[in-house]
Amino acid sequence: MSSKKTILNDTNTNIEEKALCVGLNLTSTIKKSSDIDIEDSMEELKELAKAAGADVVGSIIQNKNNIDTATYLGSGKIEEIKVYADSLDANIIIFNDELSGAQLRNIEDIIGKKIVDRTMLILDIFAQRAKSKEGKLQVELAQLKYRLPRLYGMGEQMSRTGAGIGTRGPGEQKLEKDKRHILNRAANIRKELREISKNREVQRTQRSKNSVPIVALVGYTNAGKSTLLNELIQSHPDYELEKNVFVKDMLFATLDVTLRKALLPNKREFLLVDTVGFVSKLPHDLIDAFKSTLEEVKYADLILHVVDSTNSSSDIQQETTLSVLKDLGVDEKDTITVYNKIDKLDLDIYPKNQDDIIYMSAKKHINTDKLMKLIEKNLCKNLYTVNLLLPFQRGDLFSKIKEKYVVDKYEYIENGIELVVSLDQVDYNLYREFIKLQ
Repeated sequence: MSSKKTILNDTNTNIEEKALCVGLNLTSTIKKSSDIDIEDSMEELKELAKAAGADVVGSIIQNKNNIDTATYLGSGKIEEIKVYADSLDANIIIFNDELSGAQLRNIEDIIGKKIVDRTMLILDIFAQRAKSKEGKLQVELAQLKYRLPRLYGMGEQMSRTGAGIGTRGPGEQKLEKDKRHILNRAANIRKELREISKNREVQRTQRSKNSVPIVALVGYTNAGKSTLLNELIQSHPDYELEKNVFVKDMLFATLDVTLRKALLPNKREFLLVDTVGFVSKLPHDLIDAFKSTLEEVKYADLILHVVDSTNSSSDIQQETTLSVLKDLGVDEKDTITVYNKIDKLDLDIYPKNQDDIIYMSAKKHINTDKLMKLIEKNLCKNLYTVNLLLPFQRGDLFSKIKEKYVVDKYEYIENGIELVVSLDQVDYNLYREFIKLQ
């Protein structure tokens, strides 16, 4: 039997994880257009389980009018799941929704196996994938916020009545110790994250001074954002293979924010920012924890919303992404919707590209050049093309302009250096006195 390193256990032992996935389809709830279909949601859960290192051996969908507060599905159904899990030799049961502390405990008491809910599963994947110090701290903070209310939920079971008024049993003492540890650790993490956020702000200020445009990649997990980033950065003369980010056909293959340089067709440099992918039912604590990272999108001049055109739930995935962007207050930013992976579609003719929509394949290099031209069009629409006359003694300004922009043409004339260049708003105001009047 093959051995897999589990990331769903609290230990470092190597065991094979065999998962049974369980979903609830609430028949009494009116479905919204943004709700992902239960079948698609369960397929996503299976992919999440695989991304966590588990071997999915089966799945169950229960149709029910409402949620059982004690055991989520009702004790009778949980007993059935126990029998089914035993027959499949499953050692982990993964539920497609977030469970309360009481539900987790009650279900585990009946089934006698490790119980994991969707939130715990996603947090677990994030804990494995986060590489940077900030990413690891953000995930740990989300995990602590997830655990805290579940400690409170188990307080009565863990406490013991002592002798005399005001005394505490050993169980409750341990619980109180756990609570203090979580609260103290969370406070320390928030302090560390504030320091990291200050450093990031300094970096943002520096980038702003350099007026380097920023393009942010956003989208559902596994839509191909990292593949697209690797494709676009090859335009830069300083590109090296080592600058590519990790790519794999799996959910949440990469988590940490990545910044890379790229070059427009007009030779103007810009920065690409790759952000964490989204998923349906993404834990709120995780969104809150990663907000400082996602705020990079706030400072972007343009957003590329990458969509997996092959996914049957692509419309709902788009809505999920747009909802998060709205929460961040960036839903009004200039955006190009990139329908990726069109090479996998059975089409004789690809749909027609538009000013804010493009159909492409980052992996097969289809329409990369057209996307670059769209990016250039968007980033350069606020540039001012001017004719400057710089005095010879201000050759330093000429050097600065050449470092930052592509100078269309220039020549040395009798009273200075004459050049034609497209400037952004800041530099237009800075060099306004040198504009040559026609």
